[in-house]
Amino acid sequence: MSTSKVVSNLLNGMVHSIRSVVPVSIEHSNPSVLTVPYKQDQIAVLIGMTGEIKGNILIDGGKQHFSSLGHTMYGMHLEGDMLVSFIGEIGNMIAGNLTTYISSEGVEMDITPPSVMSGEATLHNFKQAIHLPFNAAGIGQFSILVSIQQ
Repeated sequence: MSTSKVVSNLLNGMVHSIRSVVPVSIEHSNPSVLTVPYKQDQIAVLIGMTGEIKGNILIDGGKQHFSSLGHTMYGMHLEGDMLVSFIGEIGNMIAGNLTTYISSEGVEMDITPPSVMSGEATLHNFKQAIHLPFNAAGIGQFSILVSIQQ
């Protein structure tokens, strides 16, 4: 499968996955391609992709936005260890949904367990990545970064 087809499938799958998992209206900005390290400054979840597509998925947002998402989904604000656990699980849900979508397109892909990162961190060692910022209505801004290893 060509790189442009893989990128197109990943973008379509990410939008589909976000809309399937997040229970509010989603508005996404135009995706962009990053070739420089990505800096996240609050909290994010990192999930590896294996199989025919290798790389990483990073879902980045503010603690208050993830907590609000938890409140919207489960009726309670989350903090501390519960918030960290929820961020890992929401990443798992979105990445798992993406895997199902990509598989329906005939591409074998699997995901690794999520790793939650808090504080400032910079993601290096990718040639290029797709950056897709999105706004969850009434919750806030998030970013998804999908890096593909060639």
